[in-house]
Amino acid sequence: MGSKYYETPNIDRLASQGMVFTNAYAACAVCSPTRASILTGRYPARIGITDWIRGSYSNIKIPENKQNPTGYEERTDRLLLTPENPYWLEHEEVTIAEVLKTKGYVTAHIGKWHLGPSDWLPESQGFDINIGGEDYGQPPGYFDPYKRGRFSIASLPPRQKGKYLTDREGAEAVIFIRDNKDKTFYLNMCHYAVHTPLEAKEDYIKQCKDRAQLLGLEPLKSEESYIEKFRTKIPLEGQRNPTYAAMVKSVDDAVGKILKILEEHKLTDKTIIVFFSDNGGHIVSTDNTPLRLGKGHPYEGGIREPLVIKWPGKIKPGTTCDEPVSSIDFFPTFCRTAGIEIPEDQIIDGLDLTPLLEQAGSLGRQDLFWHFPHYWWGIKVKPYSIIRSGEWKLIRFYENNKLELYNLKNDISEKNNLAEKIPVKAEELNRKLTEWLKDINAKMPKENPNYEPDEIKEKN
Repeated sequence: MGSKYYETPNIDRLASQGMVFTNAYAACAVCSPTRASILTGRYPARIGITDWIRGSYSNIKIPENKQNPTGYEERTDRLLLTPENPYWLEHEEVTIAEVLKTKGYVTAHIGKWHLGPSDWLPESQGFDINIGGEDYGQPPGYFDPYKRGRFSIASLPPRQKGKYLTDREGAEAVIFIRDNKDKTFYLNMCHYAVHTPLEAKEDYIKQCKDRAQLLGLEPLKSEESYIEKFRTKIPLEGQRNPTYAAMVKSVDDAVGKILKILEEHKLTDKTIIVFFSDNGGHIVSTDNTPLRLGKGHPYEGGIREPLVIKWPGKIKPGTTCDEPVSSIDFFPTFCRTAGIEIPEDQIIDGLDLTPLLEQAGSLGRQDLFWHFPHYWWGIKVKPYSIIRSGEWKLIRFYENNKLELYNLKNDISEKNNLAEKIPVKAEELNRKLTEWLKDINAKMPKENPNYEPDEIKEKN
């Protein structure tokens, strides 16, 4: 996607063999909601999962009645009361794994799950095999035995001390494909990387430091120095974190292993491969320029993702698609390619991407939506909703009802807020956004009657 620092030869090869999407979006700027949208084809706001799911790391206690929370977070330090986020993806949601199993597919999940604890792990959502999927979104550590304190990856037992997690995930994918080479299979390959804690193989870190030096970049001395740089609000200066780059390199290695095993067993020509990310890069550790900001934020750096789809015989190699697409679109696309009717008892928000993949026409979709009724990263990110309509994008912030309007065709970096200059367009999109939120019964933030500004707290 244009980086001069990160090295991804296998992903680049995949891109050259398939279609690259330049306007591909995660359904949320944080992980769990996007993952839910991929599995169900539904907007996170329709499902009710609109923030990352708090799991065992957060000492969450599952209610005895096993009902997801439906109230509001009671706090006095925030202007708005925000909806409580669910602790899991409900079993009533129909997943792509469940649908594919009706057609005889063997299904496996490898890596990060982050959609619920023990009773809601991949095995309960249509997956025959779960390797590494737990309720938390980051691993206890990246080196075998993948353990920190009382936390470990139960579904990925220790096997080879010091084995790097991304390498292990890649090896498990190879085993799954080899074991099921004579069957139809679906592999939900979800690396924990790249995510904190930032840990990488020492030899790869050294290689990335050497590469930074070759490019004339001064590598960061430590993760702490990068965090301090952000805290002091000094602009980030490109991609130059060698540990992060080394983690990217390991993910690319794993992609290479999958491509190789498919080739070895002559499965390449009958396998669809999708490469995608669940949210934008976190600006503490990377830089998404020319996209604005990153993970959690409503700007393009938080939601616009790399997407590559390879489908031999259907997709012309080396093609590009500029039409906006979303993670909600994978579900109906997979149903179509597997010859399965989309379930009629669930509203599916996504659209089948086949016309784009075959270059046979457009999707005919006018708008895409996002809803994040939460605070994130303390209060640096405040509750918001978004609509993208053609080249236009409107962001609504709920604390002050501020609207921001951008023309992404002319302003991909979202530098020029046109809401006051083109109020008619802003109001048009704002009305559409309101109608959509009402239609899907979105959980909304509301005024906090017990809010205590800092000055009031000091007096008390």
